[in-house]
Amino acid sequence: MPGPTTRNVSQGPPPPPEGRDWGGDGPSEGPGASRQTSMLLLYLLLISSTIVFLTLTTAFLARRSMGTDWVSTPKPPILWLSTGVLIVSSLVLETARRRLRSGQRSAFNRWWSAATALGILFLICQAMAWQRLWQTGFYIAANPSTSFFYVLTATHAAHVLGAVTAVVYVEVQAVRFRLGPAKRTAIDMSAIFWHFLDALWLCLMALFYLWG
Repeated sequence: MPGPTTRNVSQGPPPPPEGRDWGGDGPSEGPGASRQTSMLLLYLLLISSTIVFLTLTTAFLARRSMGTDWVSTPKPPILWLSTGVLIVSSLVLETARRRLRSGQRSAFNRWWSAATALGILFLICQAMAWQRLWQTGFYIAANPSTSFFYVLTATHAAHVLGAVTAVVYVEVQAVRFRLGPAKRTAIDMSAIFWHFLDALWLCLMALFYLWG
């Protein structure tokens, strides 16, 4: 007579255990060393990005103090809209993370999708700001101030594009119900990098309006 642990092969494998995490992650993708490595890479990215922008900012201020050819670049009003969009997007991302921690998976999808849309809207606003400058004759080679404006905003936009790509990746995994522990790490990394870009943009706005 078979023991209590014997299982009929015809019944197939047992169903996956239910829990707070969404399926799709194997044991090797759980929290631990892999998460620590991912977060370390994120911090290295933050440090390198900070160095890049500090270098550009130092060059900006140094060039401004040299010569008499520095002409202030007009600031398109849409920059204020893009600033508001970026700040709201950070708040929306944090709301999404709280919803996921409390087990509200559908609410997480909605809030995260809203943050993705806001990130794309920010990039659209940046393109419109550049278009406005082109229409008024302020091209990248117009004067040193305008050149730095384009370089700094384009560099920031490239970082935002990378962040939007990460956010879209998380959203696709959420729709496919594949937000296990490893994907939670991706969520945290995406949010931290997004907040970093938010703070960085506020610094750039102060730079443009006080010294640009």
